[in-house]
Amino acid sequence: MRLSKIYTKIGDKGTTMLADGSTIPKNSERIECYGHVDELNSFVGLLRDTISEMQAPKLDRVNELLKKVQNELFDLGGELATPAEVLNIEQQQVVTKASIARLESEIDTMNESLPPLENFVLPGGNKANSLAHICRTICRRAERACVTLSHITELRSEPRIYLNRLSDWFFVISRFISSSLNIDEVLWDQNKKK
Repeated sequence: MRLSKIYTKIGDKGTTMLADGSTIPKNSERIECYGHVDELNSFVGLLRDTISEMQAPKLDRVNELLKKVQNELFDLGGELATPAEVLNIEQQQVVTKASIARLESEIDTMNESLPPLENFVLPGGNKANSLAHICRTICRRAERACVTLSHITELRSEPRIYLNRLSDWFFVISRFISSSLNIDEVLWDQNKKK
């Protein structure tokens, strides 16, 4: 695919084009939904860059996993930009039950190496951990938008389930990053004095 024209001027009137060529308002629930997915993908890119800059070989595998997630988020955005009546999952790349199962497997594998949670953890301790938590919270927002969209129009269940599982995945990634770098997690102080 070659993208030679970057601007279309369609947006000048407050509308944008969906994958099937139809136009809808830029503030519609559908655009809001895949806009959150796009924002998440951008922050995943920043997380990957941050990990690369750290030059920590223990996190090379995490970067590979994040790259896979970025590609899946792009697929997900494409699906959300395609009305259900023209979506063809045989020809269009979409997130699948296998994508969800892979996330679950990766969560389980990483979680096995982590100390058990005995308290709530707060974002922080290192930049990569904090960015993973930002990805988690944007992912939750995208999931909420996906639920809202599903009440308005037909959607497959896989996008919603994928986002739900992915937010858990980012939580575990945040803990895995800190553990791999031997950096203490920031714990919620439940006994703080007022």
